[in-house]
Amino acid sequence: MVSIGTYQRVDVTDAAAVLLRGLTPQHGPLMFHQSGGCCDGSSPMCYPVGMFITGPSDVLLGAIDAGVEAPIEVYMSESQFEYWKYTHLTIDVVEGRGAGFSVEGPTGMRFLIRSRMLNDAELEYFGLS
Repeated sequence: MVSIGTYQRVDVTDAAAVLLRGLTPQHGPLMFHQSGGCCDGSSPMCYPVGMFITGPSDVLLGAIDAGVEAPIEVYMSESQFEYWKYTHLTIDVVEGRGAGFSVEGPTGMRFLIRSRMLNDAELEYFGLS
Protein backbone atom coordinates (compact mmCIF):
# COMPACT_ATOMS: atom_id res chain seq x y z
CA MET A 1 0.00 0.00 0.00
CA VAL A 2 1.31 3.43 -0.86
CA SER A 3 2.03 5.72 2.08
CA ILE A 4 3.64 9.13 1.54
CA GLY A 5 5.56 8.04 -1.53
CA THR A 6 6.83 4.73 -0.12
CA TYR A 7 5.59 1.19 -0.32
CA GLN A 8 4.88 -1.00 2.70
CA ARG A 9 5.02 -4.78 3.08
CA VAL A 10 2.36 -4.84 5.81
CA ASP A 11 -0.95 -3.17 6.52
CA VAL A 12 -3.87 -3.55 8.92
CA THR A 13 -7.63 -3.58 8.35
CA ASP A 14 -9.88 -1.17 10.23
CA ALA A 15 -11.41 -4.07 12.18
CA ALA A 16 -8.00 -5.34 13.31
CA ALA A 17 -6.95 -1.79 14.25
CA VAL A 18 -10.04 -1.46 16.46
CA LEU A 19 -9.13 -4.67 18.29
CA LEU A 20 -5.52 -3.51 18.68
CA ARG A 21 -6.72 -0.22 20.17
CA GLY A 22 -8.70 -2.24 22.73
CA LEU A 23 -5.81 -4.59 23.55
CA THR A 24 -3.13 -1.92 23.95
CA PRO A 25 -4.47 -0.42 27.22
CA GLN A 26 -4.56 -3.95 28.72
CA HIS A 27 -1.16 -5.16 27.49
CA GLY A 28 0.88 -2.06 26.67
CA PRO A 29 2.73 -1.61 23.37
CA LEU A 30 2.27 -4.57 21.05
CA MET A 31 4.18 -6.33 18.25
CA PHE A 32 3.42 -9.13 15.78
CA HIS A 33 5.43 -12.15 14.73
CA GLN A 34 4.07 -14.04 11.74
CA SER A 35 4.02 -17.67 12.83
CA GLY A 36 5.61 -20.23 10.55
CA GLY A 37 3.22 -23.06 11.21
CA CYS A 38 3.25 -26.11 13.46
CA CYS A 39 1.40 -25.46 16.72
CA ASP A 40 0.21 -21.96 15.83
CA GLY A 41 -0.70 -22.64 12.21
CA SER A 42 0.18 -19.59 10.18
CA SER A 43 -1.48 -16.98 12.37
CA PRO A 44 0.09 -13.64 13.12
CA MET A 45 0.91 -13.78 16.81
CA CYS A 46 0.40 -10.56 18.79
CA TYR A 47 2.53 -10.07 21.91
CA PRO A 48 3.30 -7.29 24.35
CA VAL A 49 6.62 -5.75 23.31
CA GLY A 50 9.37 -7.67 25.11
CA MET A 51 7.38 -10.88 25.63
CA PHE A 52 8.56 -12.38 22.32
CA ILE A 53 12.25 -11.78 21.78
CA THR A 54 13.25 -11.32 18.15
CA GLY A 55 16.73 -12.26 17.04
CA PRO A 56 19.10 -11.86 14.11
CA SER A 57 17.14 -14.47 12.13
CA ASP A 58 13.93 -12.38 12.25
CA VAL A 59 13.04 -9.85 9.54
CA LEU A 60 11.23 -6.63 10.38
CA LEU A 61 8.58 -6.43 7.66
CA GLY A 62 7.42 -2.99 8.73
CA ALA A 63 5.14 -1.30 11.21
CA ILE A 64 1.40 -0.79 11.09
CA ASP A 65 -0.52 2.26 12.25
CA ALA A 66 -3.45 1.04 14.33
CA GLY A 67 -4.18 4.41 15.91
CA VAL A 68 -2.24 3.73 19.10
CA GLU A 69 0.65 5.75 20.49
CA ALA A 70 3.42 3.90 18.60
CA PRO A 71 3.41 1.94 15.34
CA ILE A 72 3.15 -1.83 15.83
CA GLU A 73 6.14 -3.69 14.39
CA VAL A 74 5.59 -6.88 12.38
CA TYR A 75 8.30 -9.58 12.16
CA MET A 76 8.79 -12.89 10.37
CA SER A 77 11.60 -15.45 10.49
CA GLU A 78 14.21 -15.00 7.79
CA SER A 79 13.67 -18.52 6.44
CA GLN A 80 9.92 -17.95 6.13
CA PHE A 81 10.50 -14.52 4.57
CA GLU A 82 12.28 -16.24 1.68
CA TYR A 83 8.92 -17.79 0.75
CA TRP A 84 6.87 -14.65 1.42
CA LYS A 85 9.13 -11.86 0.11
CA TYR A 86 6.98 -11.37 -3.00
CA THR A 87 3.80 -10.78 -1.00
CA HIS A 88 2.09 -7.90 0.76
CA LEU A 89 0.50 -8.91 4.08
CA THR A 90 -2.57 -7.37 5.70
CA ILE A 91 -3.40 -8.19 9.30
CA ASP A 92 -7.14 -8.74 9.67
CA VAL A 93 -9.38 -10.18 12.38
CA VAL A 94 -12.26 -12.68 12.36
CA GLU A 95 -14.38 -14.39 14.97
CA GLY A 96 -12.71 -17.42 16.50
CA ARG A 97 -10.21 -18.47 19.09
CA GLY A 98 -6.78 -16.82 18.96
CA ALA A 99 -3.72 -19.03 18.65
CA GLY A 100 -1.15 -19.90 21.30
CA PHE A 101 -0.11 -17.01 23.48
CA SER A 102 -1.40 -14.27 21.17
CA VAL A 103 -3.08 -11.56 23.27
CA GLU A 104 -6.40 -11.60 21.41
CA GLY A 105 -7.09 -15.20 22.55
CA PRO A 106 -9.63 -14.36 25.27
CA THR A 107 -11.59 -11.88 23.10
CA GLY A 108 -13.37 -14.40 20.88
CA MET A 109 -11.54 -12.92 17.88
CA ARG A 110 -8.36 -14.01 16.12
CA PHE A 111 -5.89 -12.26 13.90
CA LEU A 112 -5.20 -13.65 10.45
CA ILE A 113 -3.12 -12.69 7.44
CA ARG A 114 -4.53 -11.79 4.08
CA SER A 115 -1.93 -11.72 1.35
CA ARG A 116 -1.54 -10.63 -2.22
CA MET A 117 1.36 -10.63 -4.63
CA LEU A 118 3.39 -7.43 -4.81
CA ASN A 119 2.66 -5.38 -7.93
CA ASP A 120 5.37 -4.33 -10.39
CA ALA A 121 6.03 -0.98 -8.70
CA GLU A 122 6.35 -2.65 -5.29
CA LEU A 123 8.66 -5.34 -6.69
CA GLU A 124 10.91 -2.64 -8.12
CA TYR A 125 10.80 -0.61 -4.87
CA PHE A 126 11.86 -3.63 -2.81
CA GLY A 127 14.57 -4.63 -5.35
CA LEU A 128 12.82 -7.83 -6.40
CA SER A 129 12.21 -7.16 -10.10
